[in-house]
Amino acid sequence: MIRVLFICHGNICRSPMAEFIFKDMVKNQGLEAQFVIASAATSTEEIWNGIGNPVYPPAREELARHGISCKGKRAVQLQKKDYDKYDYLLGMDDWNMGNIQRIVGKDPDKKIFKLLEFAGSNRDIADPWYTGNFSATYADILEGCEGFLRTLKEEKKIF
Repeated sequence: MIRVLFICHGNICRSPMAEFIFKDMVKNQGLEAQFVIASAATSTEEIWNGIGNPVYPPAREELARHGISCKGKRAVQLQKKDYDKYDYLLGMDDWNMGNIQRIVGKDPDKKIFKLLEFAGSNRDIADPWYTGNFSATYADILEGCEGFLRTLKEEKKIF
């Protein structure tokens, strides 16, 4: 079982988009039984009295345009214990990467990556909360998820 946690700032746009894009991708390839896939935030900005906000409507609509549902997803915050719980902690941008390290501490097992590293790029996935371009964010996340899945196959971690 490969446990994957996608991480962004608020867990209402990029990381839930990545969570559900990747879930859809592995399901379509008959690989869902080999994965646990979730997403989290580095901040608590979208969590009130212990209850996270749902996926931001334009992000939800972008997923729906591609036939993907994120129904029921609410923001949760990354916890230090998540480092031991997951095999991969995948951030969306340099700011997230710094905050992930701040929350979980050191990375002795080399589990923390920026998602687009798997697509051969060090660029950030732009936050559509600020850019308003949810389709570009979707395309970047798809590229990263495809690269991540390809890497897992090449490393013979999934069959």
